[in-house]
Amino acid sequence: MSLIDADDVLESGIDIIAQPPGKRLQNVLLLSGGEKAMAALALVLGIFHYRPSPFCLLDEVDAPLDEANVGRFVDKVREMAESTQFIVITHNKRTMEMARALYGVTMEEAGVSKLVSVKFD
Repeated sequence: MSLIDADDVLESGIDIIAQPPGKRLQNVLLLSGGEKAMAALALVLGIFHYRPSPFCLLDEVDAPLDEANVGRFVDKVREMAESTQFIVITHNKRTMEMARALYGVTMEEAGVSKLVSVKFD
């Protein structure tokens, strides 16, 4: 990470350079959707690892990931859940499998939504 305009640090943007395994060092904007998601997750989870917070809300961050990277994501969240409570909004079945509780909305009859919750021990 580096400042785009080092002379004006309060208004400067941040340039993020990433190097996924097997690729050359490049600007994060040149990466694929999954690689961008992994770079962003690495940054966010790195910050949480350095400075833990009581909870973290993640919304559909696993959507652009392939199965191998979903596994890596799930493993990291499970590891970090010892010190941080994660609230993950997802449609990914593999991500849901690691949850201690699931909350969802179903529509058994047209126009009538119903909340459903399941807790695992």
